[in-house]
Amino acid sequence: MITCRTVLAVGVSAAALSLAACSSSGGAPTATDSGGVIAPAEAASGPKSADDVTKTLTDKIPTVKPFKTYTAEDDPNHLLGRPNGYISKTAFSDSRVKADDVEYLDEDAVERGGSVEVYTDEAGAKARMDFIQSIAKGMPAVGEYDYVKNGVLVRVSRFLTPDQAKAYQAALGG
Repeated sequence: MITCRTVLAVGVSAAALSLAACSSSGGAPTATDSGGVIAPAEAASGPKSADDVTKTLTDKIPTVKPFKTYTAEDDPNHLLGRPNGYISKTAFSDSRVKADDVEYLDEDAVERGGSVEVYTDEAGAKARMDFIQSIAKGMPAVGEYDYVKNGVLVRVSRFLTPDQAKAYQAALGG
């Protein structure tokens, strides 16, 4: 017998999974370094664009390839340019991620390499990281490496080893 309580529980579970899907999916532990990433030199008005940060990554990590620059119309998280959202976002791939590990994921999934989200300030980037990490604590299948500094959130695939993920930190001067 289906009750209102059952329907509510299923709905809440589906909503949590939906939010997690926008952030990432998978099954590895979560790693967080909220102060370790140093963003590229920033203008007085705030952080550079996600394209600029992604270019820094591709210049310093030979396995990184830019994949997509999002617009407000195609942002899967519906945060670009919106209240409390980011001001720019990109996705990138990393050839060290095994194709078999991401076979059924979207082409722009964080698990394929990562993404860069740029906020107007560090508080916005940290709030987003904290949200993603809170989901990962309850659902280890959505873990990822997250690095925040100066309004920039760099999200890195959980399929990379910790040492490989730290290459992103080093590439950004951290």
